[in-house]
Amino acid sequence: MVDLRLAVAADIPTLERWEAAAHVVAISGDDEPWDWSVEIDVPWQEVWIAEVEGRGIGVVVLLDAHAEPSGYWGDVSPGTYAIDIWIGEPDALHRGYGTLMMRHALDRAFSEHDAQEILIDPLETNTDAIGFYKHLGFMEVGPRRFGTDDCLVLQMDRPARL
Repeated sequence: MVDLRLAVAADIPTLERWEAAAHVVAISGDDEPWDWSVEIDVPWQEVWIAEVEGRGIGVVVLLDAHAEPSGYWGDVSPGTYAIDIWIGEPDALHRGYGTLMMRHALDRAFSEHDAQEILIDPLETNTDAIGFYKHLGFMEVGPRRFGTDDCLVLQMDRPARL
């Protein structure tokens, strides 16, 4: 069972530790480090801490890609959301927690934010993540370079049943 709660300032040292973990660095590319003191408080984004039995294991960032001010995602339509996710604790990898975290983010984006589509941008070399996202129902949009990172953008459209 994974519980998710919104991140607070007291989580910043944990978020920084996770971001610096070797297994996270290996899949993160050359993006600038997150400024968590800002990230947990912007109005166009939610930062969720995943916990198992009260212990933080990872983070899910759900953001409104249209409202995000840097234009990172390019010219996207209103209703376009994006997700960043990682398991920060190495002993929590490959235990199904990522699936539960993603389902939370997807449900929240579609149900609470009325998202029309969700984007994700793993590195092209991160074939495990790409397979994971495809298994969840994401479809390839195509390769895209973000800064110096060669990524594969994937998209999930809003299900018809919502």
